[in-house]
Amino acid sequence: MSDETTLSIVVGDGSVTAIASEPAKAGRATFLYTPGAGSNVHDPFGKQLCRALATRGVRAIRFQFPYQEAGRRSPDRPAILEQTWRAAIEQLAGETTVVGGRSMGGRIASQVVAEGAAVAGLALFAYPLHPPGKPERRRDEHLVTITVPTLFCSGTRDVFAAPGELTEAAALVAGSTVHHLESADHGFNAPKSSGRDREDVYAEATATLVEWLGREGLL
Repeated sequence: MSDETTLSIVVGDGSVTAIASEPAKAGRATFLYTPGAGSNVHDPFGKQLCRALATRGVRAIRFQFPYQEAGRRSPDRPAILEQTWRAAIEQLAGETTVVGGRSMGGRIASQVVAEGAAVAGLALFAYPLHPPGKPERRRDEHLVTITVPTLFCSGTRDVFAAPGELTEAAALVAGSTVHHLESADHGFNAPKSSGRDREDVYAEATATLVEWLGREGLL
């Protein structure tokens, strides 16, 4: 297992917790990750993802937003969420920095990247394209301005974006990559009938990210 270090990111007048999975032999890449709205810095998928990246020489850092730091359920205002991401990039970026997250965490990262954040890549897991049952309320207007390599990785049973919808949205980002996790839902759970469990889905999503990073020259 990689060594882990607890860090603090200054955000305005406060700070949020970050956990860095440190590689035994560091490469040039740093990966920054935020969890979904209902989770926090201890998000199990983020933990597995970051630890796996560290074994491949990537300094992988997961962090949380101010409302998660305070133990509140309701997310901060969008401006604060974006401010947190900008602070993390400013304070933790490495030689080559890739950002991303799951669900809301990834969406906020994508908005900051669309506004010109200086990063080399973007990885979006379970991207929440629209609220469940409301496909007309799409959150994709900003995607067309993203110019860095981008990975979309979601389950085929995700009610926030059906496979076809996700592929259509991803096409707004030039040169993007889409990977569908068979039978997985928005939380990366799969039904017993699929013969897969959540750990299998986590492993596939992690392997997909590692392969994509290598293919894009980001490792």
